Amino acid sequence: MTRIKRGYIARKRRTKMRLFTSSFRGAHSRLTRTITQQKIKALVSAHRDRDRKKRDFRRLWISRINAVIRENQKRVYFSYSRLMHNLYKRQLLLNRKILAQIAILNRNCLYMISNEILKYKFPGD
Repeated sequence: MTRIKRGYIARKRRTKMRLFTSSFRGAHSRLTRTITQQKIKALVSAHRDRDRKKRDFRRLWISRINAVIRENQKRVYFSYSRLMHNLYKRQLLLNRKILAQIAILNRNCLYMISNEILKYKFPGD
């Protein structure tokens, strides 16, 4: 049986992996077996954390809206859940990201929105 030289193909594959892990520290960027493990781990983490990022931002927006709404207790007591419930009943479809930006940049606008919702009488109430 003749000897088969694989040539550059294996080296090309390893070089491609090394480019992916070039910013990792120590053996994680130098040793081929460790590089493959770290690459798999990095890709798994990236996939998992894309969903987690969405979840974390939603939590942040909700807590910002809630903090600003509860700050306005002198005029009327209002919580985040009541605000969202009344927004949906009135069919004002503002998402949490936009409401959080309004809460941070222009609190009076959010207070005006909540007061307008309170003035409105719903048919089922």
